[in-house]
Amino acid sequence: MSNAKPSKSPARKLLAFLCCFTLLASLFGATALFQPSKAAAASPDDNFSPETLQFLRDRTGLDGEQWNNIMKLVNKPEQDDLNWIKYYGYCEDINDERGYTIGIFGATTGGPRDTHPDGPELFKAYDAAKGAGNPSVEGALKRLGINGKMKGSILEIKDSEKVFCGKIKKLQNDPAWRKAMWETFYNVYIRYSVEQARQRGFTSALTIGSFVDTALNQGATGDSNTLQGLLARSGSSTNEKTFLKKFHAKRTLVVDTNEYNQPPNGKNRVKQWDTLLDMGKMNLKNVDAEIAQVTSWEMK
Repeated sequence: MSNAKPSKSPARKLLAFLCCFTLLASLFGATALFQPSKAAAASPDDNFSPETLQFLRDRTGLDGEQWNNIMKLVNKPEQDDLNWIKYYGYCEDINDERGYTIGIFGATTGGPRDTHPDGPELFKAYDAAKGAGNPSVEGALKRLGINGKMKGSILEIKDSEKVFCGKIKKLQNDPAWRKAMWETFYNVYIRYSVEQARQRGFTSALTIGSFVDTALNQGATGDSNTLQGLLARSGSSTNEKTFLKKFHAKRTLVVDTNEYNQPPNGKNRVKQWDTLLDMGKMNLKNVDAEIAQVTSWEMK
């Protein structure tokens, strides 16, 4: 006599299936069993408020997908993470004598190596975004309960790093903070980058993004290693690819110096943009695979 269990008849199989279906439907709802997967990626536009999207389109000519890709390329060498949107509330003293580093573009409060920081402008913009009639740094600090004051052009924070950064982290999802972040980012770095691109007849997302990355990493204007200085040494070609190749070559020579980046992160930072240029991906559209490829390097 066999100990094997007999297979179920077709009728009994159908009955068993209906019983299982009824149980699942009662637990989860019948409609849920037939809904498509929600694992598909959200639109890049979802990473920006409608107001910020319009702001960026009007002033740069680039859309949400292009800015989302620019920010991925910027954030890889900054945070070693393509998910840049997590860093609106970023705050840390990285001991670079520039004070605290804050947010998606690394605004600083200032110090011996940064006597004209952009952090104060960010706090003033936040006070304005919250509705202040006469916005000020002091007004923003008061709103946030931060113990600090301006000393010349430097924002001195009296609170401990734990206290100060704790308050900044709480702003991660604050719409006014995000609005202020993009307005300041534009005023300090993006506007000059776009102007310099357009003066040369260049409008591509890759060129604008490469210039913005240089400006926030090495400064927009000033000495020979800033965006301004590098552009002056990159020739006068009106061919966008030719100009950008030379610009990247000049930047590669200095990007790992002067504490801009720890080697070889700087060279890899520039290589991201240069490789996309070689791929012909100037508009930074439909480039998910290419972005993943050029950002696959290991940060040191």
